[in-house]
Amino acid sequence: MLETLRHIVQEVNAAAGLEEALQIIVRRVRAAMNTQVCSVYLRDPSSGRYVFRATQGLNPEQVGLASLAASDGLVGLVAERGEPVNLEDAESHPRFRYLPGIGEEHFHAFLGVPIIHQRGVLGVLVVQQAESRRFDESDEAFLVTLSAQLAGVIAHAQVTGVLVTQALTGTAPAKITGVPGAPGVAIGTVVVVSPGADLYAVQPREAADKRKEVRAFREALQSVQKDIKMVARNLGGELSPEDHALFDVYVSILDDSTIGAEVVGLIKAGQWAQGALSQVMIEHIRHFERMEHSYLKERAVDVRDLGTRVLAYLQAANQEPRVYPDQTILVGEELTATSLGEIPREKLVGLISVRGSGNSHVAILARAMGVPTVMGAVDLPYAKLQDREVIIDGYNGTVHINPLPEIKQRFQRVLDEDNALSRDLESLRDVPCVTLDGQRMPLWVNTGLMVDVTRSLGQGAEGVGLYRTEVPFLLRDRFPSEEEQRQIYREQLEAFAPKPVTMRTLDIGGDKALPYFPIEEENPFLGWRGIRVTLDHPEIFLAQVRAMLKANEDLGNLRIMLPMVCNTSEVDEALDLIHRSHRELAQDGLTGALPPIGVMIEVPAAVYQARALARRVDFISVGSNDLTQYLLAVDRNNSRVAHLYHSLHPAVLQALAYVATASQAEGVPISICGELAGDPGGAVLLLAMGYNSLSMNATSLLKVKKALLNLRRSEARSLLKEVMGLDCAQEVNARLERFLTEHGMAKFIHSPVA
Repeated sequence: MLETLRHIVQEVNAAAGLEEALQIIVRRVRAAMNTQVCSVYLRDPSSGRYVFRATQGLNPEQVGLASLAASDGLVGLVAERGEPVNLEDAESHPRFRYLPGIGEEHFHAFLGVPIIHQRGVLGVLVVQQAESRRFDESDEAFLVTLSAQLAGVIAHAQVTGVLVTQALTGTAPAKITGVPGAPGVAIGTVVVVSPGADLYAVQPREAADKRKEVRAFREALQSVQKDIKMVARNLGGELSPEDHALFDVYVSILDDSTIGAEVVGLIKAGQWAQGALSQVMIEHIRHFERMEHSYLKERAVDVRDLGTRVLAYLQAANQEPRVYPDQTILVGEELTATSLGEIPREKLVGLISVRGSGNSHVAILARAMGVPTVMGAVDLPYAKLQDREVIIDGYNGTVHINPLPEIKQRFQRVLDEDNALSRDLESLRDVPCVTLDGQRMPLWVNTGLMVDVTRSLGQGAEGVGLYRTEVPFLLRDRFPSEEEQRQIYREQLEAFAPKPVTMRTLDIGGDKALPYFPIEEENPFLGWRGIRVTLDHPEIFLAQVRAMLKANEDLGNLRIMLPMVCNTSEVDEALDLIHRSHRELAQDGLTGALPPIGVMIEVPAAVYQARALARRVDFISVGSNDLTQYLLAVDRNNSRVAHLYHSLHPAVLQALAYVATASQAEGVPISICGELAGDPGGAVLLLAMGYNSLSMNATSLLKVKKALLNLRRSEARSLLKEVMGLDCAQEVNARLERFLTEHGMAKFIHSPVA
């Protein structure tokens, strides 16, 4: 059965949409289980009813029409229980309900299993048989296994299918969940950024001039055919006659009598050339992908390559200047820093990326620019959303498409309140952050790009708690030289001087991969990353440290920080290399003193060695994002488990308090950089724990300052004592929200909008 399961899942994955996927499921399951009926009921989110959506063996005319209430019938029972129901005689069960018109009165045996995605029941998969019998355990296990594998596919197809319809008709609202990339709310018009020659990203459009489109397509065909023939000639001496014949096949595929003719037919029917090509090629790619023979299946790659080549020529011949609306929301499969740079800054209000994480350099840039962003919106049918109005909730990582008037009004109020709050907070820029009872709390910023600098200084930053040195590495196609690094670091140090700038040594690996230094691992977050990489490559580490020390000459505001430390030997080895670099530069005439050196506490092992680490360094800094991820075993960029990532989890708070106590015991200053530091409620708890400085994104700085200016440290300590006795993150969050509301800071609470 394993091979059958695999083939069904592959076919469903290759389906063009939800309806096709459902038809494949009912057809293939009925055949695989040798039963007489297979049907799928899907839950309608608006009514809550389970709609008869696909069948093999019952009345197809009732598909989409017949439905059951959530509490009705055996289908409702399966959904209600969230587990299989296997009956020898369905009609004798008290929950049986006859559904007129679908033709199930002749079938007695019933097996229904729930289709569950992310804890929610999407629908019910049912098989039936006329013979009164109980389906055996292997049948039940097969159906349960298949349902579990197909749930995500169905969920994606369901959302995408609905949204495609909505995008074209604007008939109903929809909400897509991703990962928060940069905080804030944006309301605007979608501009889709497609990578060059992407068949799946071509926008549908009517042909303005059919003859011109046909001519452009045929010219592109001829160019590709010419390219292929040239490649064949160049490789003629190295190919066998059989291999050489393959190029003739490629040329013939694009001939007017085959695929070419289908494309021309669509153009004459009104499609523009790029859209017609995309539609035809994708159909043929899916056809090959469904084939069971491995050789034929691999031909899908060839077809995709040919289509991409033709599309590239069409796009090159059809370059038009892009027009950006005043409230542009940039949407793409995987946005890049380059795509951001092409838009006039005054027109850009938001970003949505189907792929990517909150740590990608696009998200980092967006936070620096103050542009609300959602990353990892995997269910977004982005290619269909050109010119549609959408709302971005960067606080909660959601995208609202075709929002209802009342939803738009609520977000507009949030946007207006955010803008008013920003104006009000500007007066605090130069006000020292001191609590009502005189406790000073320096507020620093996290940076990585020069665009961060102006924004950070404009928000009154008192220093840099985290300068991500990997960002300049990410934006190049090779390791930057020592001199290039010196110039980059010098700019940062000069911009903030005499305020301290904490430079983290190169932190790559995990979700931060350099294109020219790939690290391929099955579990990159537990693999070769951070200080492990640079200690294994001392030439990289030494060049970077020397560049930092040179950049610090005559300024003296540098601090060096070591990432991903998990034992004292790593610190000892790194300190030896730093001291060696300083001695060698001193011999060459460098006059600056050795800067303060610290470590980041990001893994549980470092938490419990905090005192031993503190004895070796000048300061401790907690990286709360990674520490939370490792403590909870949750990848916050994985949409399946991101809802389990809670920076206010009691275990996280206990770890933060433990590290603060350990640092204080050794007389070493402690800071924190991460999302928790930039959350007003989180900042209150960190103040109570005894953290000496907080580092955050520039956009959060004045909000945190406002919160701390409005309370006493004694109040924060009372709150901390209370929340440390709570059992879950939800309880902690609720108590923090109540505390902020009591202190007149309800405006800092951003709950999800339904």
